[in-house]
Amino acid sequence: MPLTPKERMKIPRQAMPEQLPENRAHNFEEVALGFDAVTAMREAARCLECRQPKCIAGCPVEIDIPKFIALVAAGDFRNAARTLKDANSLPAICGRVCPQEAQCENNCVVAKRGESVGIGRLERFVADWEREEGGVELPPIAPPTGKKVAIVGSGPAGLTCAGDLAKLGHQVTVFEALHDPGGVLVYGIPAFRLPKDIVKAEVDYLRKLGVEIKTSYVIGRMDSIDDLMNELGYDAVFIGTGAGLPTFQDIPGENLNGVFSANEFLTRVNLMKSYLFPDYDTPLASAKRVAVLGGGNTAMDAVRTSLRLGAEKAMLLYRRSRDEMPARQEEIHHAEEEGVEFHFLVNPVRYIGDEKGWVKAVEMIRMELGEPDASGRRRPVPVPGSEFTIPVDRVVVAIGNKSNPLIQKTTPGLETTKRGTIKVDETTFATSRPGVYAGGDIVTGGATVILAAGAGKRAARSIDSYLKGGSNGSELKI
Repeated sequence: MPLTPKERMKIPRQAMPEQLPENRAHNFEEVALGFDAVTAMREAARCLECRQPKCIAGCPVEIDIPKFIALVAAGDFRNAARTLKDANSLPAICGRVCPQEAQCENNCVVAKRGESVGIGRLERFVADWEREEGGVELPPIAPPTGKKVAIVGSGPAGLTCAGDLAKLGHQVTVFEALHDPGGVLVYGIPAFRLPKDIVKAEVDYLRKLGVEIKTSYVIGRMDSIDDLMNELGYDAVFIGTGAGLPTFQDIPGENLNGVFSANEFLTRVNLMKSYLFPDYDTPLASAKRVAVLGGGNTAMDAVRTSLRLGAEKAMLLYRRSRDEMPARQEEIHHAEEEGVEFHFLVNPVRYIGDEKGWVKAVEMIRMELGEPDASGRRRPVPVPGSEFTIPVDRVVVAIGNKSNPLIQKTTPGLETTKRGTIKVDETTFATSRPGVYAGGDIVTGGATVILAAGAGKRAARSIDSYLKGGSNGSELKI
């Protein structure tokens, strides 16, 4: 007998098994351990099977959420995986790092009377089950169209766009500047949140779809966008290079040794594997007192990474209060459990160095919250005369990123915004250059993995239409 809605509502949200905080704070193994089959089916049984589900509208990649959850509840994990892959080429990644609580789960009807269905946890379970037990099956692939598409950047926007275009029969090549594909998925997100073998498996799946990936290939240096289209014969280009240029505060002492941008710090640790030194020859100097500046997910990644690298005191400095932090609540909670020290309503005014040019302290000023700013959060205002000093031997600045200007500077006629991001049509993702599209952080500025993936998906539709004789791709409407 099927469960009644009342019976479904009585099932509590299933807890995610995790490493103990005292253990995980000293290793880079994944924190969340994932559901087993019984737990996944029990969580899926909480879905009310709404006649008019609202969860799909909260999913940037348009997964048929009720369908895949119903299949999980029935124990049909293979078809649940097929349903996921119909919409999303990166489910094992999205199930781990997407802010479901602010998107699909926020729209879940169950959440009106309790906790939402764990949609992200079920997505992760299904993707992991397929990879580990079910065997990855390829979807139907359309006959070759004879059209070639270049994807610049192998982050979530580029990979999603590549996968969708490959399924539509186009010949797709991804150009990645670094030596491993994955973009921010590899160099930005630590292994304890997103294991590197998960990213590799998702990339390998795209290769099986026919996507070619060229690494250590810097578009804008080795070839330009014009070279791709005019000399190498690509019929369309998608730019998904992200927002990898660090932002600093422009305060005294930022050039001291030991002051890192989050980009450099996390790239050294994640992509270049400095945490495995001496197995990998990219060490970081040891640091015992680390201060991380910022309140977003990148700041959380940097401070939790510092703890795992042996910091005796890993501190997060944030100019607003805990309530205003943009980081996921789950990540904040994990950091608190692991022993990260939070300093709220403070802001650096200068970094102090020793006689050898290494940072030894940060001078802070206390803040108070004033009127809301453009983000809707209350603006932090300095409190005069409240300066104080904290001793440190490393600082990581994680206050946002800008777009790298290389593509824009080497592509004549490509319109950009005052922030340096690429202008696109909001519907088609077409740029001012015919046949050239863009999406993800290079358009929006720093955002989330799933929003970038959604942009890649919608851009793929537009590119497919363009290649099949639709729009010429140049109707830029700003």
